[in-house]
Amino acid sequence: MSEQIRVDEFLTSLLTICRPLASFEMPLLDAHGATLADDVYAGERLVMHSGVRIRATHIGLAASIGLGHLPTRPHPRVVVLSAGSDLVEPGKLLAGNEEYETNSWLLTTAVREAGAVGYRVHSIPDDEEELKAVIEDQLVRADLVVVSGERGDDSFDLITRTLSTLGEITTVDLAVENSGRHNFGQIGPDRTPVVTLPGDPIAAYISLELFVRPMIRTMLGSGNIHRPCVRARLEKSIASTAGARSYLRAFLSEDSKLVRVIPYQEELSTLSDANALIAIPESDTELYAGAEVNVVVLRRLYF
Repeated sequence: MSEQIRVDEFLTSLLTICRPLASFEMPLLDAHGATLADDVYAGERLVMHSGVRIRATHIGLAASIGLGHLPTRPHPRVVVLSAGSDLVEPGKLLAGNEEYETNSWLLTTAVREAGAVGYRVHSIPDDEEELKAVIEDQLVRADLVVVSGERGDDSFDLITRTLSTLGEITTVDLAVENSGRHNFGQIGPDRTPVVTLPGDPIAAYISLELFVRPMIRTMLGSGNIHRPCVRARLEKSIASTAGARSYLRAFLSEDSKLVRVIPYQEELSTLSDANALIAIPESDTELYAGAEVNVVVLRRLYF
């Protein structure tokens, strides 16, 4: 039986099952783009902070103080499995009520943008033993496993049963609009973290931003695992569902003082158009123009 859980509670539970990956020394050119595992000193002066993404300027600085290697953490290896054996791969023609498979493409590239090495596996079978074999086969190259279900949650029970045969799994009912049930836990001989996401692409991506991205950043040993959050005023009034937190795709102004909800929230294009998410608390059902709201900043693109 699943339990109702809030966003912050779920994230706390997820972060307890992942930890920074073991660090190792890398030659300067290979270290570019990795995460710095330890503070770096020039004599007694701190010149580079642990947890930063190693840029060209860090490489130049390291060379200038005579370092040929830097302590780094590897990029987490994230395997993304997507349910829906009846979905059609992009590039092929659709017939009848068929749909193109979207989630594995969306989520695999999203984990790469978060700093991971993403592996795409589509599509997972609808037989429990076959699904178990697929997951076990992927564990050898996974620091984290992400499983996306089908639209309508049709595959959720199958995924839950299968994961439960591989390790310790908890099912929760997340108090987020259109999100529904999630699984999380650790599976396989190495107790690899696993989390399941909704089948709806928009809900799956929002869950990835809220939960999977911080897990990846934690494994990287990043100094900041969360997206920036600001307070901004609503350009227009908005409504929300009572009892569930909502995340509305939005445009944030360049000065971060004004935020505009993107129309047609049911459209997948809102994900690529948005530079922010408006977080509406569970207790709020209507917010008026001019009200201050919490805004998660996704990227610096302005209207």
